[in-house]
Amino acid sequence: MSEAATKSQVLLARLACVLIVILLGLGLLDNGLSLETYSRIWNDIADRPGGPMTFRFLLQPAMATIAALHDGIMDARLGRSPYLWAILSDRQVSVSRLREGVIATARIILLGLGMDAVYQATVLKTFYPGEMVIVALLLAFIPYVLLRGVIERVARAWLAHKREDSRRPEKS
Repeated sequence: MSEAATKSQVLLARLACVLIVILLGLGLLDNGLSLETYSRIWNDIADRPGGPMTFRFLLQPAMATIAALHDGIMDARLGRSPYLWAILSDRQVSVSRLREGVIATARIILLGLGMDAVYQATVLKTFYPGEMVIVALLLAFIPYVLLRGVIERVARAWLAHKREDSRRPEKS
């Protein structure tokens, strides 16, 4: 997300972040942090792909991949360092690059939160806000973070190859 974000994109990103913080706080207040809670969370998450609404396990990562594809190609064109590497190794750019990622995936995260709320209401018949956040981040933000740098590297190699081909004289 190298171009300037619109006001609505920034607003959605802020909404997603505020909602995540609120849901995590509610989850901690309601369920606490115990081995039992931890075990329940991961058991519930492991059961989700086999149950109803399985399509979101394809939909959200696919949407995150499209966002990563757009931003990774833009990074390659601009000569920027790979996304995850920049976040982990360069403190000066890590906050701005994380912000870019949140802005790029805010809609997907909000969609994920909504779909997991529907899933919990219909299947679990209860509400676990912490689980909702974990699932949304696992399906939307994590694929984006992991793929954007890989896509940037592939695009950089492809663009370099394309430039090389354009410099070669044509054979008659």
